[in-house]
Amino acid sequence: MYLSTIMLLGSGELGREFTIAAKRLGCRVIACDRYDNAPAMQLADAREVFSMLDGVALRAAVEQHRPDHIVPEIEAIDTATLAELEREGWHVVPSAKAVQLTMNRDGIRDFAAKELGLTTSRYLFAETREEAIAAASSVGLPAVVKPVMSSSGKGQSVARTGEELGQAFDYAVANMRGDRPRVIVEEYIAFDYEITLLTVSTRDGVIFCPPIGHRQESGDYRESWQPMPMDQAVLASAREQAAKVVTALGGYGIFGVEFFIAGSRAIFSELSPRPHDTGMVTLIGQNPNEFELHLRAILELPIPAIELAGPSASAVILADRESHDFGFSGLADALATGEPGKPVDLRIFAKPNTLKNRRMGVALARGESARQAVERAVAAAAKVKIEHRD
Repeated sequence: MYLSTIMLLGSGELGREFTIAAKRLGCRVIACDRYDNAPAMQLADAREVFSMLDGVALRAAVEQHRPDHIVPEIEAIDTATLAELEREGWHVVPSAKAVQLTMNRDGIRDFAAKELGLTTSRYLFAETREEAIAAASSVGLPAVVKPVMSSSGKGQSVARTGEELGQAFDYAVANMRGDRPRVIVEEYIAFDYEITLLTVSTRDGVIFCPPIGHRQESGDYRESWQPMPMDQAVLASAREQAAKVVTALGGYGIFGVEFFIAGSRAIFSELSPRPHDTGMVTLIGQNPNEFELHLRAILELPIPAIELAGPSASAVILADRESHDFGFSGLADALATGEPGKPVDLRIFAKPNTLKNRRMGVALARGESARQAVERAVAAAAKVKIEHRD
């Protein structure tokens, strides 16, 4: 009846788009998250509500539904249980090793820098304010301070003085996930721009999507665009490093590999072994999109040549406060900004509540250039209003 049964660990907007791709190919999807009515749950065949950090609940869900593939969508998962399940024969995507190392920034950074020899910024880890301040004496100021475990850039800030470093440590710990008060203090790179290189590990080898540029604010992305114009030698360096790390992590699927580009250097920053939020631009700009690529790689299906539709961009739609009773307006005005050959589209995530700066949707647009596409996406996103009724 079903092509395959997939258990999705984390059911946010990325999981929602992945579920759409999976349902189109006749898969059965069980969507799991810590709260009910999460975006992917609304489209899945079944749902389970539990903390992904609860290993007992995680194992119980797997043994109940017996999925062919366990697909993490978030970082905050009991990776020790995932590793046990993999040893017992369950298929963890892309691999338990990849999920374990990327759940925490200390794992993937040490793996990339020390084991694989990738180009990274200088960095140290700290578990107290005092250790963070001391780390800056080696790393230098200004320094970027991030929790080793978080999502969507939460808890990230730049410290320019010793006093600010202590404040940055407190901010990182207050916004971390999990119960381990540990941060990474890293060299501030005066980069020219940053990219996400969507890298797909398949049965037939590693393939790459055109590079995606993006702008961040408060540690989270605000706009992304594709393609990002790059020097071909720098892009080749990024591809070489990305292929090296995804091959070492093992398994099939898409990886969002982030780089700072500074002059002629591609400096490895972070990696997510799953579709990337900046990659939502591929929903309008690329075929297959990142979610379809992830699914095809997991199922070991043929992947066609990746085609770009033209310069494209995404811009986020953010909430300004917490609310449980709200609606949207301005969608018609936003969609009406589309033109022949330069369409505008929207994705509203249908999250059950808003929070300050929570991503509630994205506007997608094409243009004559990446710059114009960004301008059009930002303008469309600005027309969408969240109407609070409480």
